[in-house]
Amino acid sequence: METSDNELSKLDTIDLASKIRNGEISPTEAIQASIDRIEALDGELNAVVTRRFERALKDAAGEIPDGPFKGVPFLLKDLRTSSADEPMHLGNKALKEIDYISPTESDLARRYREAGFIVIGRTNTPEFGLVGTTEPESYGPCRNPWNTDYGTGGSSGGAAAAVASGMVPSANASDGGGSIRIPAAMCGLVGLKPSRGRVPMGPFQDEWGLSIQHVVSRSVRDSAAILDASAIPTLGDGVVAPDVGRPYINALEKDPGKLRIGIWAESPREELEIDPECRQSTYDTAKILEGLGHIVEESHPKTLDDQSIGARFSAVWMAGANLTLRSLAHLLGREVTKDDVELATWAMAEYGAKTTGLEVLQAQAAMAETRRGTARWWEDGWDLLLTPTTLQPPPRIGDLTSTPEEPMRNSLRSIPYAAFTSFFNVSGQPAISLPINNTSNGLPIGVQLVAAYGREDLLFSVSAQLEAEVGWANRLPPIHA
Repeated sequence: METSDNELSKLDTIDLASKIRNGEISPTEAIQASIDRIEALDGELNAVVTRRFERALKDAAGEIPDGPFKGVPFLLKDLRTSSADEPMHLGNKALKEIDYISPTESDLARRYREAGFIVIGRTNTPEFGLVGTTEPESYGPCRNPWNTDYGTGGSSGGAAAAVASGMVPSANASDGGGSIRIPAAMCGLVGLKPSRGRVPMGPFQDEWGLSIQHVVSRSVRDSAAILDASAIPTLGDGVVAPDVGRPYINALEKDPGKLRIGIWAESPREELEIDPECRQSTYDTAKILEGLGHIVEESHPKTLDDQSIGARFSAVWMAGANLTLRSLAHLLGREVTKDDVELATWAMAEYGAKTTGLEVLQAQAAMAETRRGTARWWEDGWDLLLTPTTLQPPPRIGDLTSTPEEPMRNSLRSIPYAAFTSFFNVSGQPAISLPINNTSNGLPIGVQLVAAYGREDLLFSVSAQLEAEVGWANRLPPIHA
């Protein structure tokens, strides 16, 4: 191997795949180097909760599908992106105790395997991905490589810590209310939530809902190339997003022209305040965009001023928590007790159990109205919306955890982090978090760009422009391979 491990840790997915394909490094060497980095760093970060190192080395020495990422090490989030005959614990202590083994390979995991990725482990996630901080009782808190006193957000916090620290160049993540974008913002990464129906979600979830999967990555081009490889519909998909501007990797070289971009940097919730540095980072980004020739003006879809959106989202979310406990009972083969789950999960499920079917249908109908009203803003001549990713910088470990006196504390305290992101899980539009700035105490904060439904290509084009201007790939956290 001619390339040092230190150099390998700084490569993005495309560069590492190129070195493997050119014979500069073998798949086995790439996998072993990643394993070595996990073993060196994860004692401090707690990002990787399930390790399949021996199997990964065996995979690397065998027949690897000849995809674009042949031999590249990869991590799956321990939440529904399952591999057949391998552990899947969903951040839950009861599943961990029985070491639940998934009988099924998910559609997206198959896409990753066919693309040539070699999975070396699974990453830390809050229990069932229900809250915005990765501090599950089952595995303990995931710590931020920029400062281990702080968290990584959720629910893809383990994935973000692993990529930011150089364990792997990219990692699977999912987003039901901001769970790709929030950890990306808190760890200084690129995090795209694709359009609803862009990525296959079977067999565990349908495509019409709030959640969708993709990756966190160090570079925009990795996000684009991996989406090209994974966004292939499968039999039975309920929603398939329209193909516009593919292959996405080509969008990085395409001049998007002079765009009209709305900026919204005030709190969308009357009871919540926005941190001055999060607001300022958004205006800093606006200046860069103007320097690139775009028009940036104060504007946003007025449908998003509706203060009832949060309640509609919560009704569906809590009903989903109740369904999750029923699914857990099926996996365990017995009734679920309060001791099997965390305080917040039980409290959310109880709330969801009291939510009637009519109330869920009314919430879904109202969200559909919001989705259509929001889309009109783009139809009226706007190309992109620019916002902070989060209202607040990363929280300290423990700030968001629940207590017996406040069982819903971690859910309620997660709201400032999802206030901007969750809108676009409701609307189904693509949205990307970009690591433009760090706070005065050195913690990353992100900005969010949102495009019209199906227009990931436009997000990639503009994000590539910002990446070239800002150069965030050169920023490395104190804990890095």
